[in-house]
Amino acid sequence: MAFDFKKEYKEFYMPKNKPELVTVPKTNYIAVRGQGDPNEEGGAYQHAITVLYAVAYTLKMSYKTDHQIEGFFEYVVPPLEGFWWQEGNSGIDYGNKDRFHWLSVLRLPDFISKADFDWAVETAARKKKLDCSSAEFRTIEEGLCVQMMHVGPFNDEPKTVALMDAYLAANGYENDLTDTRLHHEIYLSDARKVAPEKWKTIVRHPIKRV
Repeated sequence: MAFDFKKEYKEFYMPKNKPELVTVPKTNYIAVRGQGDPNEEGGAYQHAITVLYAVAYTLKMSYKTDHQIEGFFEYVVPPLEGFWWQEGNSGIDYGNKDRFHWLSVLRLPDFISKADFDWAVETAARKKKLDCSSAEFRTIEEGLCVQMMHVGPFNDEPKTVALMDAYLAANGYENDLTDTRLHHEIYLSDARKVAPEKWKTIVRHPIKRV
């Protein structure tokens, strides 16, 4: 049975439909950064997702190649995640998507090193004839956060954020959104196959004690 991050780390991937606190440890990711409307057909965001999955599946299937990764075990590629921000705005204005800056990521198993990542970027680019130079090996430590499961379209996320903010205010915390601690989303639904009203997205914000 392949290792599944969603099942093994439920505290990070299966939050409740109400706000809860979580401490997120240092984690390695494949990352691609960019800016602009993520819904633009054939735009930078869609290209970024293509690159992420090309590198991710090259690593996942590496055991069938001559590149042997020390400590490797079979695993399910974790869900797509995204860190989002807008210059000059402490929150997110969902009505102005052209101003989005984003860091799209896929989690990596701990056994994958920077050298393994570099091999996968080169291999994916060569085999898929795809420019993967935008891919980064990124380590992020989110620390103390509040998170909640959001069900529905992305444009309805402000309702979920408002519930998270109210929870923080009632429990002696506040948001700690900075240049390095960002609005974070984890996508548990395939938007191509699931109706928007049923989309499941984890919304996570970094916080601190008041």
